[in-house]
Amino acid sequence: MNAPGDTAGRVAGDIAVLGAGMHPWGKWGHRFVRYGAVAARAALADAGVDWRRVDSVVGANTVRGGYPGQVAGATFARALGWQGARVTSVYAACASGAQAIATARAQILAGQADVVLVVGADAAPKGFFAPAAGDRPDDPDWLRFRVLGATNPCYFGLFARRRMALYGETPEDFARVKVKNAAAGALNPYARYRRRVTAAEVAASPVVADPLRLLDICATSDGGAALVLSGLDFARRHGVARPVRIRAVSTGTPVHPRTALDLPDIATDQAPASGPREDTFRPSIARAAYEEAGTGPQELSFAEVYDLSTALELQWYEDIGLCPPGEAAKLLREGVTALGGRVPVNPSGGLASFGEAVPAQAIAQVCELTWQLRGAAGDRQVAGARVGISVNQGLFGHGSAVVAVR
Repeated sequence: MNAPGDTAGRVAGDIAVLGAGMHPWGKWGHRFVRYGAVAARAALADAGVDWRRVDSVVGANTVRGGYPGQVAGATFARALGWQGARVTSVYAACASGAQAIATARAQILAGQADVVLVVGADAAPKGFFAPAAGDRPDDPDWLRFRVLGATNPCYFGLFARRRMALYGETPEDFARVKVKNAAAGALNPYARYRRRVTAAEVAASPVVADPLRLLDICATSDGGAALVLSGLDFARRHGVARPVRIRAVSTGTPVHPRTALDLPDIATDQAPASGPREDTFRPSIARAAYEEAGTGPQELSFAEVYDLSTALELQWYEDIGLCPPGEAAKLLREGVTALGGRVPVNPSGGLASFGEAVPAQAIAQVCELTWQLRGAAGDRQVAGARVGISVNQGLFGHGSAVVAVR
């Protein structure tokens, strides 16, 4: 028997991505339901599947949408028109979308549904995210704001400082990440920011959390994304002989002791007498997906990573196995992770170009995997794309990764 958290040898099976759809990111001033419904209809049209044929709707929740946001599956089903589908609602902070995909996959492989619609959407506040009002002294997210005054950009800045101290990275390296992602985002019709930027513009933007500047940190946005997923048998009956396939989804949690700080932690666990573990949480997210998919970083054509800040993107290069610790900036400088490079990272433009629409983000990453693997990404197309991974991390130990192939 495998130990808890050990996914080696567990091959769950492929499912097909029949359709992908999005609502453009931005600040539109509407309720989240509108963005999700637009994305859902686009995904259904892309799949060529009638809404009445959908067996299940899995919604990624938004805490900012009131009660409708807490029951997103039913909210989106109602917006599209009640037709009897089963509904599920999932919340896992920034990993909500990937948890929703995992739920849909489980339903399909268990024979509970032939076709599942996965939807996530958000209408985010201006500025950085903050906890809801009220006193909650047992809530680490509340504590880090109210006790430490540690906003998300504060963590991002500390993380960047750590990489500078350990590996000699510079603000100029961080700026290169933004320049790279802005160049890709300028080619993406769904991106909020569709303008190339220069390193000089990054350096001239206001300091937010030293050493990070405004253009180093992602915005908060409105947006929506949706996928139509099915079993492979249904895809063939539907006339899709070679669909993009989701081969693995990891939704792991940390292992004691935690020796690396992540939002919203304000301390690490005590290490046992035997000493700390060699591995940490973030690398385990992608590793579990690779093991389930029977692949590895050497086979990746491209990756979508959760670039909350420029320095965090560099960390993901190491955590998904593109290079050893300390060599991420070298990959960046050599153009390996740019469009046209050996393993483009964030060919969508990433959060640098989209901003965060929390429950939609991991779904949007898989939309990009789908379009790239179909060869339908237009001017940002990765040549010969065959294997892609998306990785994402939510508060409170929610890690997620999706491996898709064609």
